[in-house]
Amino acid sequence: MYHYRQVLVRMRQGDSDRDIAKSRIMSRKKLAEVRELALARGWLLHATALPDDTMLAEVFASKDDLPASCQSTVTPWRNEIEKWHAAGITVTRIHQVLTERHGYTGSYSSVYRMLQQIQSRRDPDVPMRLEFAPGEAAQVDFGAGPQITDVMSGEIFKTWFFVMTLCWSRHQYVEMVRDQTVATWLFCHRHAFEWFGAVPARIIIDNPKCAITRACIHEPEVQRAYAECAEGYGFKIDPCPPRDPQKKGIVESGVKYVKRSFLALREFRSLADANEQVKAWVTREAGNRCHGTTREVPLARFAEVERAMLQSLPDVPPELAVWAGVKVHRDAHVQFEKSFYSVPFRLVGQSLWLKATDTTVKLYRDHALVATHVRQQHPGSRSTVSDHLPPEAQAWQLQGVEWCVREAERIGPSCHALVLALFGNQVLVMLRAVQGVLRLAKSYGDIRLEAACRRANHFGTPTYRAVKTILQKGLDQQPERPAFDTLADTYTQGGRFCRDTETLFVH
Repeated sequence: MYHYRQVLVRMRQGDSDRDIAKSRIMSRKKLAEVRELALARGWLLHATALPDDTMLAEVFASKDDLPASCQSTVTPWRNEIEKWHAAGITVTRIHQVLTERHGYTGSYSSVYRMLQQIQSRRDPDVPMRLEFAPGEAAQVDFGAGPQITDVMSGEIFKTWFFVMTLCWSRHQYVEMVRDQTVATWLFCHRHAFEWFGAVPARIIIDNPKCAITRACIHEPEVQRAYAECAEGYGFKIDPCPPRDPQKKGIVESGVKYVKRSFLALREFRSLADANEQVKAWVTREAGNRCHGTTREVPLARFAEVERAMLQSLPDVPPELAVWAGVKVHRDAHVQFEKSFYSVPFRLVGQSLWLKATDTTVKLYRDHALVATHVRQQHPGSRSTVSDHLPPEAQAWQLQGVEWCVREAERIGPSCHALVLALFGNQVLVMLRAVQGVLRLAKSYGDIRLEAACRRANHFGTPTYRAVKTILQKGLDQQPERPAFDTLADTYTQGGRFCRDTETLFVH
C-alpha cells in the first residue's frame, strides 16, 4: 500500500506515468490502471484527502483475485491437494496422482507453487520462548562423545557426555561417560549437584530409558531409581513431551556448544583425562564467555545471583540404587548384570525386585526383604547363601569328604573302615554313597549302623545297598557265623579228618 500511496502523491503533483515508471515503482500499464481508478474516485483532486491503507487495500485487488486465464492449472483440485499434503504425501507423489487419476498435464512446479500458496495462508507455528527464574530449573541431556584410546591399556571405547545446564545463568556441568545406564545417569546427577554446590527445584529432561520407562504427554512413568534420587535431593522431574526436544532447547544448544567448542580438535589419553580437560574448559572458557542469549557471563550470573536461589544439598547424600525386576531361576538364583545371587529356594519361578547399590544387592518380594548379598564386581561370579538352598543341596555342600570321615570315625571303627573303603574306589566318586550310609544313623541309630557296617565288612560287601539291606532285614542283630577262613585253615592243615594224637585224645 506504501507504493500505491507514493504513486497517488506523484500523480497529484502532476507527474506523468512515464516519469513515475522511471522510478521503477510500477509499470506504465499498471500506472494507467491506478490513474483510471484514482480519477473515478476523485483521489487526484487536491481538495480530497488521500485514502488510508485500508481503503487502498479494498480497492486494489489482491493477487488471488486474478482473471481465469491467470489462475493455476491445479486450482480444480486444490481441496484434494490440501488433504494429501496434510497427510504427509510428497509433492512428487501428488503430481503423479493428478496425472494418473485426473489426466493433469501441468508441470510439477505448478503443484509446488500451489502448495506454497496453501502454506502461506496457514497460521505459522510460532514457538514460545520459555523464561525461567533463578534457581527454578536445569535441563539435562546426553551427547555423543569421541572414541577414546586409553594410552595405558590400549582399549578403544566409545563415549558420551552428560550435560546439565542451569536455565537462568546458563552455567553448566559436563562429564564424559562410557554408557547411559541408570547408574551412570544417577551418579552424573550427584556429581552435577556437587559441582554446583546446590540443587535446582526442577530437572527438565528428554525421555531416556534410564529415567523414563514409558514416555507420555500427560502421565509418564518414571524409573524407580530416578524417582528415589529426586526424593532424596528434593527436585522434581519434568519430562518433555515425546518427540518435542524444543522444550529443552537450552541444553540442546549446550550440547552443540560442547561438540563445537570443546571436542573439536582435542585428543584424550583416557576417560579421566577427558573429564579433567572438560572441567577446566567449563571453568575457564565456557563459564567466562559472553553468552549469546543472555549477553552476560554464565559463571558471574551463577555466582552473583543464582547460587543463592538454589536448594541446599542434603546433609547426608541419598543412597543411589538401581532397581530391576528379576525372575528366580531353577537353581534358586537371579541374574543381574551378568552376576548371580541366591534367594530362598521356595521362591523359584517368582518375580522379585532387586535393589543394587555400589556395595550391596537386596532382593524383595513385594515389600519384604528376602535376601541380601555383597555386590559382585566380575561377570559370571556367584553369591550363594547356603540357607537358601534345599536340604539336599545343603547336605551335599556341607557334608564333604572330611566331614564324612570324621562322622564315620565317631560312629565306630567298622563304619570308619567301610567309609574309607568306599572313598578308595578308583573309578567313582562315592560321596553320595557315603552320605547315604551316614544318614541311615538317623533312622536306625549309631549302634545298629556300626553293627551293619561290621557285618558288611565281614562278608566283603562294603556298599551302601548292602548296609541298607542288612538294616532293613535286621541281620545286624543276628549272631555272626564262623568265618570261611577258619574252615579253610582246617582243610589246609592235612584234610578234614587228619588230626594229631594230642588233639584227638583230649577228651
